[in-house]
Amino acid sequence: MFLLVTGGSGSGKSEYAEQMVLRLGTTPRLYIATMYPFDEECRQRIRRHRKMRAQKGFETLECYTGLKTAQTAGYGTVLLECMSNLAANEFYQEGGAGEQCAQEILEGVQRIRSGCDHLIVVTNEIFSDGIEYEEETRQYQRTLGGINRKLASMADAVVEVVYSIPLIQKGNPEGVQ
Repeated sequence: MFLLVTGGSGSGKSEYAEQMVLRLGTTPRLYIATMYPFDEECRQRIRRHRKMRAQKGFETLECYTGLKTAQTAGYGTVLLECMSNLAANEFYQEGGAGEQCAQEILEGVQRIRSGCDHLIVVTNEIFSDGIEYEEETRQYQRTLGGINRKLASMADAVVEVVYSIPLIQKGNPEGVQ
């Protein structure tokens, strides 16, 4: 099964995704962490997420760019968190894929999906704040939007989490237990 989980910042999407991993029950479990620790705020968020998954049986792979080269073979369930961070890393970081980031990321997702029983990808909904951004940021938003649309079309199920309430947009993620 391929499940895409989306929602705004602080919506509960990470907790939902981790609970789905536990429901699936397959092992070993791999958590692909994409948040680059740029500053103290990022480091605090990373610590919070590590604490959330501490006793859930995950191995962790930190992957800031180059998803398609990540060693993920042999895992029962892979949780990739978070697509918006990965896209930003590929888009902006030196050594990232730049304007080719969508293609690079989608190839990586397809490679991971073909090698595991279940893939859960967490992404952010960053498009409804109504703020006008500089062109470079709008280009990133368009790129992430394109990635999210493609992932949604590939996914067996899509769930949007709003205020910790999962809203099923496609498929039946609960039916895979």
